[in-house]
Amino acid sequence: MLSLAGCTSTIPGRLAAVTRGDRARPRATYIDGFNLYNGLKDKHGRKYMWLDLQALASTLLLPGQDLVGVSYFSARVRGEASGNRQADYIDALRAYCPLLTIVEGRFQEKHIRCRTCGDVRISYEEKETDVSIAVTLVEDAVCGRYDRAILISADSDLCPAIRTVRRVAPTKQIIAAFPPRRASGELGRTASPSQTARSARACCPTR
Repeated sequence: MLSLAGCTSTIPGRLAAVTRGDRARPRATYIDGFNLYNGLKDKHGRKYMWLDLQALASTLLLPGQDLVGVSYFSARVRGEASGNRQADYIDALRAYCPLLTIVEGRFQEKHIRCRTCGDVRISYEEKETDVSIAVTLVEDAVCGRYDRAILISADSDLCPAIRTVRRVAPTKQIIAAFPPRRASGELGRTASPSQTARSARACCPTR
């Protein structure tokens, strides 16, 4: 389901041995909500709209490794029908994913004027999500909340945050996991290489 930047793209037949010290190291996952949503929708339609994010994060761990948190970054959509579906999904995540923290950004209204006819249309731009991901990645690294982070996104705007973590907390690793039909060469080169992470498989809750 997800490709892993700097990692093996398929589940290896034999996993690397996990030492007792490795088991004690905390792993955290950071999810760019709309980057993941749009990739899944482009490839699978509505099949994975009720994705269990904590279960998804768990598939990225080796046996015995400890998932300590999943941070999900998104923004409330406009429109009653879409907004209600999103609210139901967020409520389900809060009910069934005890390790999940939801960080909400916002959509900012923009007025775009046609240069040819002068008509104005309204558009909405997601704001704060990438900044929130970047700040949280750095803060959690400095505060020792993870040893290895999995970043589910293909947004190259997050490269400066990864470079900052590497500078201020050089023992930490950040691995980029690309959603379907999303990729970033720059993000892949910036993320930490690893040969022990497994590729993700979608885990969808029954509804």
